[in-house]
Amino acid sequence: MWGGARAQRRRAPAPRRARARVAAGAAGGPLRVAIAGAPASGKGTQCEGIVEAFGVAHISAGDLLRAAVAEGTGPGLEAKEYMDAGKLVPDEVVVTMVKDRLAQPDAQDGGWLLDGYPRSKSQADAITAAGIVPEVFILLDVPDEVLIDRVIGRRLDPETGKIYHMTFAPPPPEIADRLTQRSDDTEEKARTRLGVYYDNIDAIKDAYSGCIVKVDGNRSKDEVGAEISSILKGLRA
Repeated sequence: MWGGARAQRRRAPAPRRARARVAAGAAGGPLRVAIAGAPASGKGTQCEGIVEAFGVAHISAGDLLRAAVAEGTGPGLEAKEYMDAGKLVPDEVVVTMVKDRLAQPDAQDGGWLLDGYPRSKSQADAITAAGIVPEVFILLDVPDEVLIDRVIGRRLDPETGKIYHMTFAPPPPEIADRLTQRSDDTEEKARTRLGVYYDNIDAIKDAYSGCIVKVDGNRSKDEVGAEISSILKGLRA
């Protein structure tokens, strides 16, 4: 295909009723998919696979925000004011960007993949009110300690930009000495990011309770991709 008690609760399989509702999704039309996963869960890799396999438009609110600021669009300039002041960009500004992106022909005709958004209940409510409703919300589920290991073992080659992992994807010996580690790829900072992620996910679970499907992300990328592909194909079976 493509490339504690709380932890036990997160590793539990998706309820059968949720999977049944997903499998019985819309009979036709473009796919509408949302995906979320903790840092180092492999979400980026799976997004690439979904886009390649199903031809959906990949929509990341963070990417849209950065592009709008760089291009100096109306919403971008408004967002920049908040960012320069060290404040959060209001939900309505980001929702406007998401709505505008979803209105473009590739998303209208080929479907969309909403990547890592919404991140709060207010954002979930806002996009639902705007008619942005995924058929399935894929939740990549990886144990905390595995995520930590993935983060602290990452190394960057400053010359090529390629990322290696000292355990799972080690670099060639001849370049190992030049690799660097990101300043935030430490256990302490990784656990802080995980805490923020779980707070966000817990806040939006109720909004998508009928379509959330947990996928075990503690497997090879091909195994994870195969399950996701089966889920999405099931929406149009």
